[in-house]
Parts: sequence; structure tokens; C-alpha cells
Amino acid sequence: QVQLVESGGGLVQPGGSLRLSCAASERLFSVSEMGWYRQAPGKERELAASITSGGRTNYVDSVKGRFTISRDNAKNEVYLQMNSLKPEDTAVYYCHIEERYSPDSYEDYWGKGTLVIVSP
Repeated sequence: QVQLVESGGGLVQPGGSLRLSCAASERLFSVSEMGWYRQAPGKERELAASITSGGRTNYVDSVKGRFTISRDNAKNEVYLQMNSLKPEDTAVYYCHIEERYSPDSYEDYWGKGTLVIVSP
């Protein structure tokens, strides 16, 4: 069973930075999309950022210009650099990796989440 291990969360002051990392416990051979979702208290989980195997990125409007997602295909790792953090970025951040075998066959993997708290 593939596990995703996240790291890098914590407490940071507004305006500060954090870098989240996510690594798969086993080598994956057909990784397509990788991403970070987040769930704030009392809210639904939302996609914060994603990146395709070709490097195309997508961000939720609220983090554009502040967050940068990147990936290391050789290591099956994905990262989220978060700058200029705001209290509204406080959430549990979940790593997501999609392994696609064919157009109709894929597997989703999720991390257990890492907590980010932005507070004075």
C-alpha cells in the first residue's frame, strides 16, 4: 500500500513562509497529476495547487502569486512553497498523487495531512 508522507507544516506568523514536501513510500511509475489540497476549519477541502506530469500548474485564485508548486519526477516528490502567508491560509494541507495506467484506469493516493497555522 503506497503511503504519502508530508512534512513542513507548522506555526508561522503572517507574512512568513513555509515549504511543504510530500514523498511516496514506494516508487510510482505512471504518476500524472500531483497536488496539494487544503481544508480550513469548518470548510470543505479545496484544491490549493496542482501540477501535471508536463509541468503545467494550476492554483486557486487566493494563493496565486504567493504559492509555488513543483515536483521531482525521479523521486516522486511534490513540494509547495508558500510565501506571504495569511491567517486565511490556516488549514490542514493534504498531498495528492494520481497514478494513471490508462485513460480509464488510475489510482489516487492521499497523505494524512500536515497542519499549517498562520497566526501572530
